[in-house]
Amino acid sequence: CVFNLIPNRKKAFQETYRILKPGGHFSISDVIIVGEIPEALREEAELYAGCVSGAMEKAEYLRIIEEAGFQNISIQKEKPVQIPEEILDQFLDTAKKKLWNDSDLGIFSMTFYAEKVG
Repeated sequence: CVFNLIPNRKKAFQETYRILKPGGHFSISDVIIVGEIPEALREEAELYAGCVSGAMEKAEYLRIIEEAGFQNISIQKEKPVQIPEEILDQFLDTAKKKLWNDSDLGIFSMTFYAEKVG
């Protein structure tokens, strides 16, 4: 839960790549968004879970790691951040809440691994 607080993650991953020796790797845990989250719920989740501010969508996060030059990128852990039902009730109607609970949408803590091959 550090990189999501950096305003320019693209530059941060480029710098990480630059300073790693060939054959080096990184492993980092961060808060990631999967799918579209209503803004009001996202703000409330920030108050509840912390570190949600600045969280990126999973595909975008993986893309900037790859664009920095890293290879063998993987997600080692993926743990959902549980939002209490009473918070979901405030921001989602019954149909949207069911969709939320039955889908892979949400806020996750993910651990990423990538290598600087060479």
